[in-house]
Amino acid sequence: MKKNSIRLPILLIILSIFLTTSCQSHKSKDPVKEGPVTISKPEPKIEYGVNVDTLTVVKNKVKKNEFLADILLKYGVNYPTIDYLAKNTKDVFDVRDIRRGHQYAVILNNDSIPKALYFIYEQNPEQYIKYHLLDSVYAMREYQPIKTEVDTTAGIIKTSLWNAIQDNNDDVNLAIKLSEIYAWTIDFFELKPNDSYRVIYNQRFVNGKYTGMGKIIAADFIHEGQNYYAFYFDQNGKGNYFDQNGKSLQRAFLKAPLKYTRISSRFSNRRWQPILKIYRPHHGVDYAAPTGTPVHALGDGVIVARGYQKEGAGNYLKIRHNSMYMTQYAHLSKYAKGMKVGARVKQDQVIGYVGMTGLATGPHLDFRVFKNGVAINPLTLKSPPSIPISKENMPVFDSLVKQYMPVLDSL
Repeated sequence: MKKNSIRLPILLIILSIFLTTSCQSHKSKDPVKEGPVTISKPEPKIEYGVNVDTLTVVKNKVKKNEFLADILLKYGVNYPTIDYLAKNTKDVFDVRDIRRGHQYAVILNNDSIPKALYFIYEQNPEQYIKYHLLDSVYAMREYQPIKTEVDTTAGIIKTSLWNAIQDNNDDVNLAIKLSEIYAWTIDFFELKPNDSYRVIYNQRFVNGKYTGMGKIIAADFIHEGQNYYAFYFDQNGKGNYFDQNGKSLQRAFLKAPLKYTRISSRFSNRRWQPILKIYRPHHGVDYAAPTGTPVHALGDGVIVARGYQKEGAGNYLKIRHNSMYMTQYAHLSKYAKGMKVGARVKQDQVIGYVGMTGLATGPHLDFRVFKNGVAINPLTLKSPPSIPISKENMPVFDSLVKQYMPVLDSL
């Protein structure tokens, strides 16, 4: 009985193994039901708008005294083709403007004797000229795909906006963009220590590399304790900057007609004339600046006078802006091209250059403003704002302000 009791468990174990093996063997014969197999194709490699998977791309930089022929001849492009490109693609790009240090690329096929298919010249990291060297020879201006990312920055001014931006390691173009936005509301030559800026803006990237600042979305410039908000808004197909109440930051006139070094003389009814050695009225503002500094029209208008006064203004221009205002620019070294009586000018257009013609002891611009024919102090000129946000656009603009103002205030 004892032996039988031992054999029974052993038999049961053997039987269990047999059945399990048999079952697995039976299951293995059943067809396996699986879904469709998806084979992913690798993304094609695109450079300069060309699929280069089966091509060769040679990149280099233009060397000193290297021209189009010097580059293309190395890749088997013949003289007639190069001559045709030089003469017949000027409307797209003049090859004489190819500059040292700029990136270029030659795209070739992989035949036993490689043939150049395209020549690429990069004007800047975002824009390039593509020369087609196939059967039809021509050129096109094209653009790299640009990725934008939103970023913020803030800084405090100790000496100048430019220095503050450099000290803060911000893109120096930020100074230019801010000065353009606030040209009608803040005199950047009169900034004070501890003035500050806070900005929300776009950064631009090409192939993961930073290529420069994009548009400023919103900004706050604190000048003498006062906040000057600016919000970009597209109204009726035209983008502009507005304050938090929807009023345009653009005014009918610029704050100043040039980038000056300092104000050397102010509006006065009795000023000492150092050459004539007498007191006489000086109904303008003298902006000291180097000879040749561009002078800009304060606003849109028509040139109504151009002349020369040996014992006074020297070379001068007068611009009528509307029925109320006229401006005068004196002691110019020379006029800009096309500046003649009757010519129409746009706001910020260069009309002449700083000089010291006439009665002047140094290079400067004598700038005058007339209101209804009477000279007024240019530094106290209050210019009316441009078109504000319309009533129908105000709800959308308000939501934009509510979105960005807390972000600015937190910077």
